[in-house]
Amino acid sequence: MGPRRATRALENSLRRWGFCRIAGVDEAGRGSLAGPVFAAAVVLDPRRHVPGLRDSKLLTAAARQRLYEVIVSTSAAWAVAWADPGEIDRINIHQASLTAMRRAITQIVPLPDFVLADGFAIAGLMMAQRAVVGGDRVSSTIAAASILAKVTRDRAMVALHEADPRYGFDRHKGYATAEHLAAVARHGYSDAHRRSFRPPTLFDTMSEPS
Repeated sequence: MGPRRATRALENSLRRWGFCRIAGVDEAGRGSLAGPVFAAAVVLDPRRHVPGLRDSKLLTAAARQRLYEVIVSTSAAWAVAWADPGEIDRINIHQASLTAMRRAITQIVPLPDFVLADGFAIAGLMMAQRAVVGGDRVSSTIAAASILAKVTRDRAMVALHEADPRYGFDRHKGYATAEHLAAVARHGYSDAHRRSFRPPTLFDTMSEPS
């Protein structure tokens, strides 16, 4: 049996309460050592089903790319925003993630009337919201946002690799793999790295992309 698909159960319950434009929002790159943190907000069209939506981490790269194209072409609205490494260093990764999520939501026109946010409530929103723990595995709208955020960020990391190929950003996307840590030990940190966000040592902490 394959990974569980996200559903529209939460969205359907909110529509029964009278909400019409329900946005899901999620981020990508929170645990990376380099590059921006990206967030996406998506308002799915309730009349257009998108098969196969699930947490982006449970999908192959090819499946994410395919679903990305379907989501951007069929959604009622979508937007992507980010916070760069300098901003992450100034306000910390948690606040930068929430800032990117808020930016993505406020780019939706017209604004959504309800937001389903993965994991954490987002301060400063002008509409009702609900934080959903593990939302990218439960809500199809949040899952769609996770796919847009992940694909957009991966493309940005490939562009960073093309500008500076020393670190292999196109392969590990800035996460603390052995290859990345070895490159940091050899070359030091680049302008793309987050100075405030690094492993306790360059060799002991490993994490996989999310």
